[in-house]
Amino acid sequence: MYYLFAPWRMEYILSNKDRKCFLCEKFKETRDDLNKVLYRSSSTIVLLNQYPYNNGHLMVAPKLHISELSLMSPKETCELFLVVQATARILNYKYKPDGLNIGINIGKAGGAGLVDHLHVHLLPRWEGDSNFMTSIGDTRTIPESLERTYKILLPYFRNPKFFQNLEILSKDD
Repeated sequence: MYYLFAPWRMEYILSNKDRKCFLCEKFKETRDDLNKVLYRSSSTIVLLNQYPYNNGHLMVAPKLHISELSLMSPKETCELFLVVQATARILNYKYKPDGLNIGINIGKAGGAGLVDHLHVHLLPRWEGDSNFMTSIGDTRTIPESLERTYKILLPYFRNPKFFQNLEILSKDD
């Protein structure tokens, strides 16, 4: 049996779980730079993961404080995944990774650190990005600070060409 250790996430694991939902708080906040929010609409938000596995590790979340996809309307689900699609397009365009992990952890048993507010992780991956530092030294090497990642990605999230796919939501059927 193999084990995956992520010691760099200990700060998050030990943090106060009685606090308010951080995603709901990000929707209320207006200081996107301070909160590392790259994109927001009336119902969806894209932000940097504060405890990344790699540079470019982003999260997309609906405004709704819900724990499962089945609780979203078809339109809300469509918008969430269109924003995920646009976010993947930006990550591929800017970082040119060898691959992407895109995932949703639902429930504590499903690996969710935040079980009550659904969110989608997007994680750029490069061949060899799990190097010896992680396996031997219990240290994750992330070549870019959160501030730098935010500054690099923000212009792309402000560029409407990456979000043209959302136009389908405004069309009448």
